[in-house]
Amino acid sequence: MKIQVLGPLSAAVNGMSIVPTAGKPRQILALLALYPGRVVPVPTLMEEIWGTELPQSALTTLQTYILQLRRRLGTAMGPGAPGAAKDVLATRHGGYLLQIPSEAVDVREYERLVTQGQQAVDEDEQAAAAYRAALDLWQGPALVDVRVGPILSIEVMRLEESRLVTRERRIDADLRLGRHVEVIAELTDLIARHPQHEGLHSQAMVALYRSGRQAAALGVYHRLRGRLIEELGVEPAPQLQRLHHAMLAVDPKLDILRGPRRSSTFDLYAA
Repeated sequence: MKIQVLGPLSAAVNGMSIVPTAGKPRQILALLALYPGRVVPVPTLMEEIWGTELPQSALTTLQTYILQLRRRLGTAMGPGAPGAAKDVLATRHGGYLLQIPSEAVDVREYERLVTQGQQAVDEDEQAAAAYRAALDLWQGPALVDVRVGPILSIEVMRLEESRLVTRERRIDADLRLGRHVEVIAELTDLIARHPQHEGLHSQAMVALYRSGRQAAALGVYHRLRGRLIEELGVEPAPQLQRLHHAMLAVDPKLDILRGPRRSSTFDLYAA
C-alpha cells in the first residue's frame, strides 16, 4: 500500500485506488494514514467526523464506514487474500489502525528527509538537497481534497507549518551556497503569501542585496515595517532592524557566502 497525504489524498493497493468518494470515510482514511501502525481511538475518530455534536447512531455509523473501507481494501487486495483487509485495517483496544509500514505514507518519508537535512551540519549542499527532496514530495496543500474536522485541521496546520519552515531552511542553505539570484522569484512569492513573516523578508532582503539590488532590498524592509506598524503597532524584530542598518552601511559581513554553518539568515545580526 502507498498513501499520499501531502496534496490530494491518494491510497492504492496493487495499483487500485482505495480512496472512497464519500466525505466521512475519506476523513477516516486520512486520519488513520497519519498514524500508520498506531491505534486511533474511536472517540478521536468520532470527534473528527462529527465534532462535539455526536448523533445517537455515531458508533454504528462509524463501524459502517470502517466496513466500507475494508471492502475497498479487500477488492484491491484480490480474491487470493480473503479476510486480509481486516488485518490491514484492524480493530484494536477501542480503536482502529492501519497495519502498514510507516514508510508507506509519504509524510514519513518527508519527515525522514527533513531530519536528514537538519543533521547535515556544515554540509549545506547536502542539507539543501535533502530539504529539496522533502519538498518535492508535496503535490499541493496537505489533504487538499478532504473535508477536515477538528483533528485533521490541526494535523494539516502542523504539516503546512513544517513545509514552510523546511522551505526557509532550504533557502538559508541556498543563500549560504551563493544561490541568491535563483531564490529571488520564490521569495517574492513567499513574502506576498506571508506578508508579516520576518524570516522570509530577511531572506528576500539578503538575496536582493547580494544580487546587486540594494534599493529593492531596502524596499522590502520598508514595506514590511510599514505593514507591521499599521496592522500590529510594532516595529520589526531587532535583528531585522540591524540587518537593515547593515545594508545601509554596506557591511562586508553581508557578502559572506560560504564557511562554517551559521544560524539562519534572520539571525545573521542577532545580538
